[in-house]
Amino acid sequence: MKKIIENYKNLKILITGNTGFKGTWLSHWLLNMGAKVVGVGLSPEKDSVLFKELNLNRRVKQYIFDIKNFDKINQIVKKEKPDLIFHLAAQSIVSSSYRDPLKTFQSNILGSANLLEAFRKNNTPSMIYITSDKCYLNLDLKKDYKESDELGGLDNYSSSKASAELIFSSYFHSYFKDKKKHLSLGTVRAGNVIGGGDMKTNRLIPDIVKSIKDNKKILIRNPHSTRPWQHVLEPLSGYLILGQKLLNKKIKITTYPSWNFGPERKNCKNVITIVKKILTHWEIKKKIIIKKEKMHEAKFLSLNINKAKKELNWRPKLSLDQTIGFTIDWYKSFFEAKKMQNFSSEQIEEYMDYK
Repeated sequence: MKKIIENYKNLKILITGNTGFKGTWLSHWLLNMGAKVVGVGLSPEKDSVLFKELNLNRRVKQYIFDIKNFDKINQIVKKEKPDLIFHLAAQSIVSSSYRDPLKTFQSNILGSANLLEAFRKNNTPSMIYITSDKCYLNLDLKKDYKESDELGGLDNYSSSKASAELIFSSYFHSYFKDKKKHLSLGTVRAGNVIGGGDMKTNRLIPDIVKSIKDNKKILIRNPHSTRPWQHVLEPLSGYLILGQKLLNKKIKITTYPSWNFGPERKNCKNVITIVKKILTHWEIKKKIIIKKEKMHEAKFLSLNINKAKKELNWRPKLSLDQTIGFTIDWYKSFFEAKKMQNFSSEQIEEYMDYK
């Protein structure tokens, strides 16, 4: 994997949503490999620390605007002529999709359509289109969802991601399937991603970290909901491998253009288990309060990752305890005022060295 990923040197990579959690980690990783990164995103949120700590404002050519503006994103793609686009920009919080459904649909559906159209009009070589594991129609059947399973959503966030996938399928079949011998774009669906630096409100890990920092009780909802927990570097490594294969025309056009990136089934644990593991690793005791929510959220979610294993030779590296360890070690180092750009690079190198 290390050899494949290091082939990004001197490539121009455009990342939408690069000021967010996953986008920031991806930008940092690509910059470390010598890629030229162009970022498109909203201004980092008030509580955000990762973008600043990794010094990306000085290392990335940054455009601050909303991808709902087609003329702007089309202009940037035309001007920058990237070798590869990673499309991560999205409204990513389930609770926010209940409070402001139109913003969620506009960002996740219209914004994604804008990227596909800019990609098409400017003949960009390759694009990886990131959606979510929530795109599957989840009826709590306790199954591992594979890429060809039915799409859908019983809540605003899930339906927005399923819709983004349907738009991708429409573009793929309308413009790309019959005109090329190899895939130039694909969709990826990752499990519940955690890792150092995420400070987003209403996400489990950031909420726990903030409670510990502020010496408050830990409030959680849906304690028995099971999710496919994985460190942020796991799916990003898959995206990078897929990106190289798309650029090098290694995937035939007849291949189904979607891939799941998640942990092994044994890493799929419920929320209360994750909370207890975090407290154990932090070596701290905190009172846990269950906060009841009326919002619909699936009780069980797990991904079938056999396709990524077979076609990309990708597989998750970290156990659940290692995933928690990587995550909490980052936050502890941040609170100790260490140089997080260096620490984050060290975590990437450590991850790459795992067999």
